[in-house]
Amino acid sequence: MVAKGQGPIAAQELSKIFRGPTIAAGGFEPDTAEVTVAKGDASLIAFGRHFIANPDQPKRIEFGLPLNQYDRSTFYAFEARGYTDYPTYEAHEADQASVD
Repeated sequence: MVAKGQGPIAAQELSKIFRGPTIAAGGFEPDTAEVTVAKGDASLIAFGRHFIANPDQPKRIEFGLPLNQYDRSTFYAFEARGYTDYPTYEAHEADQASVD
């Protein structure tokens, strides 16, 4: 398991011995993903947990919007909760505006 905030150790080590394209995953935030690709430690970055919690993740990354926090306790629970109930950024903001 990748510890929260841990750097892309596997990608860094693999890039020293393998020169082909690689996809790194595990523990990346948008900013660390960009740095890893820019340094050449990986060709692409895959997001799992963050993508589950952010159905509009590419848009959030593109526009620098905050990410929803994921709830690990719902992973692999065989229920829709945690897979289908995370809001898009617009829906979250609309909900917040109606509370204010």
